[in-house]
Amino acid sequence: MATNGITSTQQIIASSTGAMLTSLFTTPLDVVKVRLQSQSAVAAYPGEEPFSARNHGRIATPRFTGTIDTLVKVARQEGVLTLWAGLPPTLVMTVPATVLYFTTYEKLKEQLSKSRYTDYGLVPIFAGALARICAVTVISPIELIRTKLQSEKLDYYYIWRAVKATVKKEGILSLWRGWGPTILRDVPFSCIYWFHYETFKKMVLKRKQSSELPVIWAFASGAAAGTIAGVTTLPFDVVKTHRQIELGELLSVRPTVRKQPTTTLALMVNLYKQRGIKALFSGVAPRVAKVAPSCAIMISSYEFFKNYFRKKNQGMANDVPSHHNVLMLQKPIISSANKLDESDDKRGKH
Repeated sequence: MATNGITSTQQIIASSTGAMLTSLFTTPLDVVKVRLQSQSAVAAYPGEEPFSARNHGRIATPRFTGTIDTLVKVARQEGVLTLWAGLPPTLVMTVPATVLYFTTYEKLKEQLSKSRYTDYGLVPIFAGALARICAVTVISPIELIRTKLQSEKLDYYYIWRAVKATVKKEGILSLWRGWGPTILRDVPFSCIYWFHYETFKKMVLKRKQSSELPVIWAFASGAAAGTIAGVTTLPFDVVKTHRQIELGELLSVRPTVRKQPTTTLALMVNLYKQRGIKALFSGVAPRVAKVAPSCAIMISSYEFFKNYFRKKNQGMANDVPSHHNVLMLQKPIISSANKLDESDDKRGKH
């Protein structure tokens, strides 16, 4: 039995169900966010046409002006299913990453709760940071492929060629391109998210004088905590997107293709110089529209299944008679049997 009152299998079900629902709901918003962020790279290098891996060169691409505009233009020009581009690698990435993330967080939170950091409210921060580092390191190569699929309409054959070219030119570690910006985005996000969520959770439980958080309050707390964390860490998400869409440029047939900055700081400085602070917060609407409901769906479904399985396990434990109760039931039976034996002996003597 796990420390939170549920088994390992139940832990996997609780964390993976929400991950799948979240992926189906938020993938179109993720595509919109990537398109808005990737086009800002053009502004960072004025006078240059956007790079298109499909035609192995630079072609004019539609200019997106907002979330709704991007949804309409992508669906109209590339097909509705393009809004779910990268869904297979998203599911492959999300389910195991979520299981690893939530399981690690629960274990670390339990261990750290026994330390002196409990009094300062630092347990969710430390546990969230360490759990996120583990998850990001495992799924970073898959996220690189997903981001490239979402940046423009590509097939998996092209992505495979791009991956092979990248590994051949830069080594196996190139598959973790964008790991640094991802860590800079996800670790602070995780710290901010869990700190606020656990704070909201304690407030609700104290007010309701309950040990279980209702689903509706878990949903609201997750959405609020996710919004705060998502807006705060958006600049690192923009940089991560730029780093990962560089993957396709290695296959360009034109030798004069420009070289993107390869450091997080260089990209941030370039974007800020050309478009100001606005460039570092491009895609804020689709990011919040994605992060808030995804955090809400994920944590509320996780809390729901945890509570459900915990009650189920407790009910099964109550239905099984304890060793003490079994002995108490056996004593009258044994006593009656002994009395019958004594009566038989007396009859035999007479």
